[in-house]
Amino acid sequence: MCTNQISFLLIKKIINSFKNIYMNNSKINLLIAFLFSFYAFSQNQDLNIGLNAKVTDDGEILFDGTNKILHSKWTYWEGPRLKASLPIKWELVNDPINKGMVLNTFDSAAIGGAYGTADIVTKKKYKDFRLHIEFLIKNKGGNSGVYLQNRYEIQIKDGDSTKHGLGAVINEKDAPYSVYNGLGKWNSYDIKFKAARFLNDSLIAQPKVTVYFNGKLIHDNVSIKKVWGGPFSGLDGGNKNGYGITPRLGGLKLQSEGHEVLYRNIWIEELDLENYSTVF
Repeated sequence: MCTNQISFLLIKKIINSFKNIYMNNSKINLLIAFLFSFYAFSQNQDLNIGLNAKVTDDGEILFDGTNKILHSKWTYWEGPRLKASLPIKWELVNDPINKGMVLNTFDSAAIGGAYGTADIVTKKKYKDFRLHIEFLIKNKGGNSGVYLQNRYEIQIKDGDSTKHGLGAVINEKDAPYSVYNGLGKWNSYDIKFKAARFLNDSLIAQPKVTVYFNGKLIHDNVSIKKVWGGPFSGLDGGNKNGYGITPRLGGLKLQSEGHEVLYRNIWIEELDLENYSTVF
């Protein structure tokens, strides 16, 4: 057990002791709140998660605020609904809060929520990986999505706390909406993904995912049952109503639905989770 893990356990023991003994003391409650905040900050630093998390030593930068990276590593997904044409029309805009340039998902081809018409996907395909991505929703109801292996969506949708809403493993598991920092503010997903496993092309294990939303654990080694949204949504979406998952690898996809959702600080690290779960 590492030193930081020991520290976390000690802090949790102290917090629980104070809570049991001094539950109604306001000063002690303030101390407890401080210790909780310190614990959460220390844990995030140790796991390298949350806003401004740095790319790992073995990681690959997928977006750094430059057109060079955008056009060299991404392309439009050539799905059955594609309307957009290269070069990618998603624009780089000034970060509304910090310095630097960020990526705007607005594409005129997707106006009206026409997902699959102008989604972008990495040219490189991945199996097991860890992903960090930061997003800012500019307007009420803003909608995008992060698709793992161009199949499984982790939803980005302002104003929706259902299984189809913000932070959800789409249509399968909802997320606590209170973790959201709100409109016009930066948010982060830290994701560890284990691809489906096959034997002679037959599915023997569902894909699994762990997700931290703004540094807080919201999905813990959750199994994903299918690809939702039909053929316009991603790979295998039209195969046996999304249950016909195949072994072929897919890239990381970002969705455009004609909304202004901004992205920055996107990086990925390829992993081998053959004998491991997705727990960080």
